[in-house]
Amino acid sequence: MDARASWSSSRPDGSSGTIPSRPTFGTYAFLITFACAFYLSNAPLLLGHYDLGWHLAAGDLIRAHAAIPFQDPWSFTLGDKQWFNLSWLWDVIASRLVQSTGLTGLVLLVVACGGMIVGCLASACLGRGASAISVCIAVFAAGLLYPAYEAAPNIYLAASPNVATMLFCVVFYRVCLAGTKWLLLLPAMMVLWVNLHGGFLIGFLVIGVFCGTAVLQQDWPRCKGYGLAGLGCAAAVLVNPLGWRIHDGVTATMGHFVQANIGEWLPYSHNVEMPGSIPGMIYMATFVALEVYRGRQTPIPLQSRLLAWLFLLLGFYQFRYMSFFFLFSALPLALHIDQLLPGSPPAREIQKSLLIAGLTGALALPMIFLHVAPELELPQMVSEQDADYLKAHLPHARLLNHWNAGGLLIYYTRGAVPLFVDGRAATAYPDDLLRDYFKLVREDIDETAWDTIIDKYRIDAVLWVKDHKQLRQFLVERRGWREDYAGQYESVYVKP
Repeated sequence: MDARASWSSSRPDGSSGTIPSRPTFGTYAFLITFACAFYLSNAPLLLGHYDLGWHLAAGDLIRAHAAIPFQDPWSFTLGDKQWFNLSWLWDVIASRLVQSTGLTGLVLLVVACGGMIVGCLASACLGRGASAISVCIAVFAAGLLYPAYEAAPNIYLAASPNVATMLFCVVFYRVCLAGTKWLLLLPAMMVLWVNLHGGFLIGFLVIGVFCGTAVLQQDWPRCKGYGLAGLGCAAAVLVNPLGWRIHDGVTATMGHFVQANIGEWLPYSHNVEMPGSIPGMIYMATFVALEVYRGRQTPIPLQSRLLAWLFLLLGFYQFRYMSFFFLFSALPLALHIDQLLPGSPPAREIQKSLLIAGLTGALALPMIFLHVAPELELPQMVSEQDADYLKAHLPHARLLNHWNAGGLLIYYTRGAVPLFVDGRAATAYPDDLLRDYFKLVREDIDETAWDTIIDKYRIDAVLWVKDHKQLRQFLVERRGWREDYAGQYESVYVKP
């Protein structure tokens, strides 16, 4: 039998026959509760994203005016640039949660999303016949590694719109694996995704991979189903406040020169943290070794293999994609491990043990939460005290601020102290301004660049990282500025 005939006569996952029904509740209970325990124990990190401040402020603004701002209301450098807020719905949800429950509700929402992601991965693996033990090993490992907590603040299960993309890409993947009868759900989910985060394009990649493999397998009913789902999602993308101009917002982020200055868009090697990155490297090496040496012996869905390898390679090119590798590789890894495991105990006994462990983990969740609750706060890059000083002493100053401080400045001052730049980058600021700003972000001081930009934008004050000694020497000792205020992490320099 040739490859084409083999593909045509097998199940879409590359194997033949029917997978027997087995009890699985214990597997879900174990994976979801222990994954949630891990995420909850890292709750302070979940709030560590520097952009969280402006997301909350944007949600408050949208709710107050019942409209999405056309331009940024918080900076003095926007020019005539339109603000493409691709995450407006997430901002509104986060704002409402924080108003009602404080930061606690936001953290619990993120943890719940993490639990759903793990549950979807477990469902995908169990649906392809992997044993409970192999599913627990592969999915738990992927669930621990994809958030990339060692690379903070570039983490992917956190209080930021990224969490929507992580969840929806796994849900799209699971629905596509399930078959054509569920594909009509995808356009409805895309309506939500496109208003939550600009990463919705990954949904089209997932559908495209499944559609392409259906063509290779000459499975025309599935090809038709994936094609119609893709067309439905393309139409659903237009259901957003920007309409077809959402394309401009997405292209303002992807492929823009500003990516070369943002950690998550830099290569994997730039974000390696030792020893924290070693478990992820071991996982990657294990996946590659099993694929190379046992690839032909393990019946793995072709789509899963393609997605895992694609995002592994993309992850080395840009760090943000490595998290998707961990998610999409869970199914291939579980099936590989299944082939290596010796005969296991009866499934009911395993499920009973996993259920007991899962219930025990569930009982521990409230205690973990009570332990971390006192530490739940916004990043201290800029404190409320720092913002109060700026509002009291420099309310009308033209402030040149460090990029990482921008989001928190917006949250605390709401435009009372207009800022220079923040993490919205090309979705809110002109390209010329961003090019000027990135001339300043260096350990050594380019005096000509600083003098030029201070004159060009008529800067009165500078809010910068406190430990930047070269900047202090340049401004205070060479240009006669004074260090007017020193917070925990930031200093304020004022022009004489």
